[in-house]
Amino acid sequence: SSPYNIIETSIDMDDIDDDAINDDDDDDDITNEDDDGVHMKPIDNDNDNDEVMMKEKENTLSPSSSLTSGTDVYMDAVEIFSDDNQDNKSDGTITPICYGSFTKDIIDAFTLNLHRIDKDVARCDRNYPYFTNLNNLKKLRNIMCTYVWDNLATGYIQGMCDLVAPLLVTFDEEVITYSCFCYLMKRLLPNFPHGAGMDEHFGHMRSLLQILDFELYEHIHRTGDFTHFYFCYRWFLLDFKREFVYDDIFLVWETIAAARRTVSKRFVLFIALAMLKIYREIILDNRMDFTDIIRFFNEMAERHDARDILRIARELVLELQKLIDNK
Repeated sequence: SSPYNIIETSIDMDDIDDDAINDDDDDDDITNEDDDGVHMKPIDNDNDNDEVMMKEKENTLSPSSSLTSGTDVYMDAVEIFSDDNQDNKSDGTITPICYGSFTKDIIDAFTLNLHRIDKDVARCDRNYPYFTNLNNLKKLRNIMCTYVWDNLATGYIQGMCDLVAPLLVTFDEEVITYSCFCYLMKRLLPNFPHGAGMDEHFGHMRSLLQILDFELYEHIHRTGDFTHFYFCYRWFLLDFKREFVYDDIFLVWETIAAARRTVSKRFVLFIALAMLKIYREIILDNRMDFTDIIRFFNEMAERHDARDILRIARELVLELQKLIDNK
């Protein structure tokens, strides 16, 4: 990949088109509900059971979020009372009715994800005061469960809790946090397994380091075949969330978000390069190999100077820009 194509700001066309797209999707939902059979139908009598069971078998593993919202599906699953039959009861009581059921595959898949969510929520940032409150852990769990239900085909992947946690600390409100997390995942989901984002990052890192610090690049190449830059994996997966203390995470994330519109939509690459540059003498003097570098950065987690690293990242952007201008 050419490093000269990396400096590119993003106007995020999703921002412009989201409302229009959502409106179109809503119209499609209305027209397609009956055809696709995604929304659950009331079971009024035994004669409908066979038809309902056939529709259940045709359902996919995950109800498509483009056809029905998680709220609608959830309400269909849990609502067992209806006001429609109140007139049929002289004593005014409500007759419980069943709104249908989900396939065993869907239930099993969601249950498996719940187990993973519970494990990660229980250990997510427990040293941070906000998450010593059990109510806040419940909020974190609710957000993750809602996201997984709306995206069951993707499911829960380790690391998602790490991305939700700073947002929840900032907003302290489930709905806003969930909305921001969904938007964040539009950019970060390709970095998770089965996406191509991580390979693209590694390719850009190789090109940039070869141009901006050839000596360090040569050292990496000589001391082992780890030019795939796997030691950067956690950095890109979590937007450096585990590399800095909590207060600095907010600064780094705000900088990344602003840089996408003003400097480069790939500013995360320059932050990663800055983390290598700031410790380049240690890496070179100690002739660190792949294992040494991974161990070193694991030990340095939450001990980096975020402002210094961001300053170096901006300098690297300018350095690359000068090379482009003089090309």
